This record gives sequence, structure tokens and C-alpha cells, in this order.
Amino acid sequence: MNVGLTGGIACGKSTVSRMLEARGAKIVDADRIARDVVLPGRPALLDIRETFGEDVIAPDGTLDRKRLGSIVFGDESARRKLEAITHPRIREEMARQMSEWNEKEPERLVVADIPLLYESGLDKLYAFEDVLVVYVPREVQLERLMARDGMSREDAERRIDAQMPIEEKRKRADVVIDNSGSLAETERQVEAYVAGKTGST
Repeated sequence: MNVGLTGGIACGKSTVSRMLEARGAKIVDADRIARDVVLPGRPALLDIRETFGEDVIAPDGTLDRKRLGSIVFGDESARRKLEAITHPRIREEMARQMSEWNEKEPERLVVADIPLLYESGLDKLYAFEDVLVVYVPREVQLERLMARDGMSREDAERRIDAQMPIEEKRKRADVVIDNSGSLAETERQVEAYVAGKTGST
């Protein structure tokens, strides 16, 4: 039973992901997979080295993320080249993990945790039974991001504006988990969702 999980920056998606996992869901984490596909020895890292040169490889043979980031940030064509290398491999590995869990335990909830689910069009690629959006109003999002990362309001707004507006994600969601209250209130919403899907109490 595959469901998608997304939200906006500083909305608490990771918190909800942990709550789902604690209730027996298997988490397929897009960010973790994105890190794994560029590990030394993986074909993606070889392609990155070929495309962007030796400068993006650290002395220990790992990807120098900061160096690569400085190349692709603000350079649309470089960013597209990088995405063409990494995205198909990330999608393939996510599909493989979901399929593996579906075969092993068809009744288990499999949650694909994808920060840019709508932006990347992956909501249409995978057959999700539901898409859950972790939601807080924009002002709360701003305050939490500034507090969490020690950012100025201007920088925080820029980061938030780089994503699809949270209100748009909320409209598209099959299920909204409102994380603007207490953790206990968020837990109750997650509990009710899991119980409704798996028949557990």
C-alpha cells in the first residue's frame, strides 16, 4: 500500500515520517536515496565526474557536494545535466524499494518521503493510494525556518519561495496533516490515518 509524503521546508515532514515509521510504516526516503546513488563506485558518481570534472571529487573519492553545488546553483543548464544523471537513478531505486516491500508485506504501509513530490511530478509517476501533505501556514513556516537554521527573514522567504507554495500543496493533497499545533495533535492525526489504512488501533 504505497502513499506519498511531502510538505514544505520547515513544515515538519521528517517528524511525521518518524511517527509513521513508529507505527509500522516502511519509509522510502528520497533524500537518503539521493545521497546513496552518488556514493563512490556507483555509476552516477562516475557520470558526475565525467560531466563536471575532477574538481567535484573530494580527495577521499567522495562527491564534494559544496563544490558541485557552487557549479549548479544558479546555472540552469548545469543543474539540468546533474538532474539527468541523478533523477532517473533515484526514481528507479525508489520504485525498487516500494515494489520489494509490496511483495514482502502487501498489507504494510509503504511511505515514499519526497520533499519535492509535486514539483518533480512524481505524484503522477508512482501509483500512490494517497498523498499526505504536512502543512503549517506560511507565517509559521517562516518562523520555524528562521529559528531552526538561524536565517534572516529575507533568506528564509527566498528558500520558501523556491518551492511550490504550501497552500497549493495543501489543495492538491489527498490527506492534510496539520502540524501547526502541538506534537500530540500531530500524533493524533497520524494515528487516525494509520488506523484507517491498516485497521490497527
